[in-house]
Amino acid sequence: MERYDVFNGDADGLCALQQLRLHEPTAATLVTGVKRDIHLLSRVPQAADAHVTVLDISLDSNREALNALLQRGIRVRWFDHHFAGDIPDHPGFEAHIDTAPEVCTSLIVDAHLGGEYRAWAVAAAFGDNLAQSARKAAEALNLNDAALGELQTLGELLNYNAYGESLADLHFAPDALYRALHPYADPLAFFRRAPEAQRLREGFAADMAHAGSREPILDDGVGRVFRWPCEPWARRVMGVYANRLANEAPEKATALIVDNADGTLRISVRAPLARPQGADDLCRAFPSGGGRKAAAGINELPETELERFLRAFRVAFMP
Repeated sequence: MERYDVFNGDADGLCALQQLRLHEPTAATLVTGVKRDIHLLSRVPQAADAHVTVLDISLDSNREALNALLQRGIRVRWFDHHFAGDIPDHPGFEAHIDTAPEVCTSLIVDAHLGGEYRAWAVAAAFGDNLAQSARKAAEALNLNDAALGELQTLGELLNYNAYGESLADLHFAPDALYRALHPYADPLAFFRRAPEAQRLREGFAADMAHAGSREPILDDGVGRVFRWPCEPWARRVMGVYANRLANEAPEKATALIVDNADGTLRISVRAPLARPQGADDLCRAFPSGGGRKAAAGINELPETELERFLRAFRVAFMP
């Protein structure tokens, strides 16, 4: 039987798979990509006998590929927190889906495994900007403040690595980063010892310095919007920087806009932390948009649609 692990290349997807495969060691073909590469299931071959595990990608965005796999008798297990739409009722399909705004995929896997590798779930929750959920999950681990801070930094670094237009923008391809993570049952050991973690720290510091020098194009009572040039640093740091901005001003929404090489715009949106709803509805109103209630994005917004997006942004998050 062929096995495939299909996962989002961000902190949540990586840490969800890490927990699952520490608990269930098995050889599998890895299928992943940059964070915005959400149509991953179509890359799984239509094999006659296979088992597919999917982590941290939207069922609704992969429905056609899922139905094709199920029709061929391929078993699929799905862990996710993004908008799912109608969930198939099929004997070959096992769904673990929770779209509550305080939940991420790694926390879903953590519950499934009874907290066996919870420190990885804590790092993932921090990476997904779910600090309150991360701290609540960490209570049973009895970590000191320094160790908890290291898990938060690790989650941010893993998430940071996933942002880019292509794999060429990333410091590490997500499948390679997963292979570097996998020998470490303890995420703190990876953070303190692995050369990959040191490289991410250095790259992150340089990219954040670029980001911190930029001024917003909009800043009012509703939210803040930044627009950055078509540069690798901008694509890499946009997700983590959006989370930072959301934490700085929890009553405000955030949007980061990065120019794409083809003239379209890539947008990352964060709902106000005080009201973590509406980001997914806003972004799904535009082609190539999607995400979850608290955080979502648009991959390729035409420049001519920017004003409409900004109007919709203000309406969506008006207090």
